[in-house]
Amino acid sequence: MNTVDYGKTSYETSEKIEKIETAEDHSAQLINLSGIEATAASKAAWLISIVVSLGGLLFGYDTGYISSVLVTIGTSLGHELSSSEQELVTSLTSGGALIGAVFAGLTADRYGRKAPIWCACVVFVIGTILQTAAFHVPQFAVGRFVVGLGVGSAAMVCPLYISELAPAKYRGRMIAFNNMSVTFGQFFASAIGAGMAQVKGEAWRATVGIGAAPAVLLAVLLWFCPESPRQLVAHDKADEASKVLTRIYPGSTEEQRRAKIASIEMSIHEATQTMVDDSIWKTLARIFTTPGTFRAVGVACIIMAISQLSGFNTLMYYSATLFKIVGFNNATAVAITVSATNFVFSIVNLVIVDKFGRRKILLVTVFGMFSCLLIAAVAFHYIPIDTHTLEVQSDEIGWPGYLLIAIIIMFVGFYSSGVATIAWIGTELIPMEVRAVGTMLNTVTCWSTNIIIASTFLSMMKGITPSGAFGFYCGIVFIGWIFIIFCYPEVKGMPLEAVREVFADGFGVKYANNWQRENKEFAKMNTQQSFAH
Repeated sequence: MNTVDYGKTSYETSEKIEKIETAEDHSAQLINLSGIEATAASKAAWLISIVVSLGGLLFGYDTGYISSVLVTIGTSLGHELSSSEQELVTSLTSGGALIGAVFAGLTADRYGRKAPIWCACVVFVIGTILQTAAFHVPQFAVGRFVVGLGVGSAAMVCPLYISELAPAKYRGRMIAFNNMSVTFGQFFASAIGAGMAQVKGEAWRATVGIGAAPAVLLAVLLWFCPESPRQLVAHDKADEASKVLTRIYPGSTEEQRRAKIASIEMSIHEATQTMVDDSIWKTLARIFTTPGTFRAVGVACIIMAISQLSGFNTLMYYSATLFKIVGFNNATAVAITVSATNFVFSIVNLVIVDKFGRRKILLVTVFGMFSCLLIAAVAFHYIPIDTHTLEVQSDEIGWPGYLLIAIIIMFVGFYSSGVATIAWIGTELIPMEVRAVGTMLNTVTCWSTNIIIASTFLSMMKGITPSGAFGFYCGIVFIGWIFIIFCYPEVKGMPLEAVREVFADGFGVKYANNWQRENKEFAKMNTQQSFAH
């Protein structure tokens, strides 16, 4: 690889940053190399983030519409779907998403961040057409799987792309905006599904078909978005990277752009050529054989696993089914409260994630999730449900049913304002040289655990009772809360090139806390700016 030479901001400076002893000198070096962060970012940065976040909308719409479709599809596929068939068509999307995430991980470094997103759009449209035109379970199932391929690719690459393009001061909020798009997609799909449920005939097909619209829109608008500056530097395209930085930081000087490019290059100079040319297996081996990298990727993946194994997506996939079980007559309408709460509290996260930091938010919200699941498990104990048919054995909902819906709404609020978004912000923990593959592992963790939840929820409700199922999710969330206390460091306001030092020795919780104190002004500079820039 051809080395970009910007005088003093070269390997010698890199060595100084890695070995710096005092916080004052450390902060000065970071500001010198990331001085561009102090300039106002253009509106283009937010517009690009909004466009790319349409990928999150694809994710959200798919997970949102299946809930209403399962209770309105009737005999459209030849017969009433059994519990096992419902679990099959629901979990197949997660299986496809897992494979799609792997594909995106294989191509994101070699071909850039935009190519996998385009592929995801095409695949998503094909899968949507297959489902909309299905009259048999096999075709509908294949369509669900194909849609999953697109969802997995978009879910993997979009947060990665945003994290590399975003100014440090906005990084958390921009990735949070992507998650807000997911929750808006879920809310929109639930609303459409509830409305179509009141239409006679096979209106569920319209609910599914509408999902192709954001995929087409994303494919068109992506032409106007630049490639990630870090990817351009990694592929020896420093001049193009400078143009992208000018677009994002129009008020920056040439010297600041050169320093930023040097900072990026410095963080990847030893691994860039290997990153571009190595096979997936060599990159994976680097993750598992480099302790600091393994810890960084591991923390990101464990937080993602907690977000899925908490059982949240049972509410997205089966909320209408669940409320029907509890005894609500208009279950699809009641289920909208779940997706609406999810959307509203994702906005809350958007506002607070860079102000309060990831760690504090996780500690509060994950404990809140644990408490809600514990109460839900108790409430289910007082609801007479036939575990063989999953039908309520009473004509009245009663206080346990109303308590359950209130607790579920609270649980969704805690989830959406915390781990739902921060699990995807976890890409910022992963070192540049393995970021695409590390993000792929994070996304694979998301979908593999999602498969477990989607394919076992109804069976668990029957096998170990609803109380047992929610008690199981409660236990997992409590273990996750303990993990966060000891292993999740606070990296708000850190340039991505500095985050790698956090995991150099252990999980870096104390190191990160010390960095936040000693570099308070620098971190503040990267988090206090308003949305107006």
